[in-house]
Amino acid sequence: MDRSFPYIDETEYFPFPSVERASPEGIVAMEGNLSPGMLLSAYKQGIFPWYSEGEPILWWSPDPRMVLFPEKIHISKSMRRSFKRGSFSFSMDNNFTEVVDSCGGISRKHEDGTWITSEMKDAYTHLHELGYGHSLEVWEDDELVGGLYGLSLGSVFFGESMFSRKTNASKAAFIILAQTLGNIGFSMIDCQLYTPHLESLGAVKIDRKKYLRLLNKGLKTDTRRGDWHNLID
Repeated sequence: MDRSFPYIDETEYFPFPSVERASPEGIVAMEGNLSPGMLLSAYKQGIFPWYSEGEPILWWSPDPRMVLFPEKIHISKSMRRSFKRGSFSFSMDNNFTEVVDSCGGISRKHEDGTWITSEMKDAYTHLHELGYGHSLEVWEDDELVGGLYGLSLGSVFFGESMFSRKTNASKAAFIILAQTLGNIGFSMIDCQLYTPHLESLGAVKIDRKKYLRLLNKGLKTDTRRGDWHNLID
């Protein structure tokens, strides 16, 4: 963590530069640190950190933005068959740290290394301990085979990463997340950037202005902090 920059507590608010001044790629600012207040302030302003080990922290607000409205989740015929077979079971907040570690350890096409640095792991684990960070785990018998993690503010869930060790495990995680959050009134899952995988599940691109309107509306709802074990039977 950058000790030259002040540590910002979760109760404090940090005003980032206007996202309207972002670079064409979506970069809003550089440097700072990943203290709880700075991270929460960023997400409330439509900004998230994304950088690689050894680089300065980069703060992003891309335009367009990839989002999923929970009621629009797409479940393909093959996924319906997969759920019917009952190969997987699911939990929430059962093993946040292992999910984050697994997301960081999965190799991905067109990516050299991982952006989930040790600093990122520590920061989001702290948010989990504070009741803002959450994970969804996918199990095959007693083996963790997939999952995702992110954080929650108001009626918005900000997805950070997912992983899969078995076919369809990450898709199953995302579908269960959308259904679970939709059932308790969440308005949007922020997926950040476009991928064909997310598009196949019903996520869509919207412009930054619309995203910020929906975000500000969602933030008017009380945040559901704490353990989410009981959201999945």
